[in-house]
Amino acid sequence: MGTREQQTTSHGRATKGTAVVTGASSGLGAVFADLLASRGYDLILVARREDRLIALEQRLISQYGVSAKAAVTDLTVRADQDSLINRIGSDTSITMLVNDAGAAAMKPVTSIGDAEQDTMVHLNITALTRLTLAALPGFKERDRGTIINIGSSLSIYTPANTAVYSATKAYVMNFTLGLQHELAGTNVVVQLVLPAKTATEIWKNTGAPLASLDQASVMTAENCVDAALSGLDQGESVTFPSVEDYKLWLNFESARRLLFGATQTGKPASRYHIGLAAAHSSPR
Repeated sequence: MGTREQQTTSHGRATKGTAVVTGASSGLGAVFADLLASRGYDLILVARREDRLIALEQRLISQYGVSAKAAVTDLTVRADQDSLINRIGSDTSITMLVNDAGAAAMKPVTSIGDAEQDTMVHLNITALTRLTLAALPGFKERDRGTIINIGSSLSIYTPANTAVYSATKAYVMNFTLGLQHELAGTNVVVQLVLPAKTATEIWKNTGAPLASLDQASVMTAENCVDAALSGLDQGESVTFPSVEDYKLWLNFESARRLLFGATQTGKPASRYHIGLAAAHSSPR
């Protein structure tokens, strides 16, 4: 697994390589950066807020003795995506990519403006896809590397007021599961993490303030990332930080496969009476 590989720096310090963490200025991304630094990873910290990134960079260097570099990037901007993609593609020290950056809106779909919609699509889908595809060629060539994609429990269910966000996270789920099938038999690890309600700043602009939620259902960012990395260590391809009975996911996946298999008949289902209608209309 990618988390077990180690390299050595020019100063003789053991390192597990460099982890690129998007959304690193707050929330899950900041916690991922901290915990990965504690595990010996060097960091490339990606987010828009330079002041927070610089503060995090300096703290990680001081606290853990790792290399940490701030990459001030707005992943909703194509040129910024391109710059980071070029950096990822050319840096052979990179052994992990954590796609955490995301945006959400919890409101009726007709209340979501173009800017909010575009931000969700650019961050949750386009940036995640392009960064993943930038990292993969090198990971495959070296036959090592780890990609962690942050989805959501709303990847598998769409309540009211979540249509666009849930759809973008369903993309993350299916994209990641597809990658896992393609990379089977290699040493490149792709993990899908599906958190439920988590105490992060993403709630500020969603239309559903964190304070309005049932606090018993809200997990801390620290516990969420701890669970995600524990799941990675245990070899989970899909990690639900708050789900006690993992068989629920296995049963869900089994049902999806059965349903897909049932589609492969090449003829209309009998309830549509297509063959019967054709027989009645045929001349004798």
